[in-house]
Amino acid sequence: MAKSNAKEEAKELNEGMAKLANEIPGVMKGFNEVHHAATADGALSTKEKELIALGIAVAVRCSHCIVAHVGAALQAGATKEEIMEALGVAVLMSGGPGVTYSIEAMNVLEDFMH
Repeated sequence: MAKSNAKEEAKELNEGMAKLANEIPGVMKGFNEVHHAATADGALSTKEKELIALGIAVAVRCSHCIVAHVGAALQAGATKEEIMEALGVAVLMSGGPGVTYSIEAMNVLEDFMH
């Protein structure tokens, strides 16, 4: 499995989303509003919601989502141990493919932490 360059991938994702927003501003405005509403502190904290989103990203095999949600979980205060436990739940829910995407997420985490 290739070594992650998470910081560069995150930058490229943000640039791509900005370009997409120029092309389909209404859709991306709505997407951003949903994103902010869904991850805002409530009965669950933003950190908990980002850990859930990371688990789902692994389960649905979305590499770019993994980069985004590892970074967001870290920004929300998640620890390496919390992220690794979330990956364990993702493996439970998605089996073998979850293992491979959890390895990818672990590499992203290590890249963000260095």
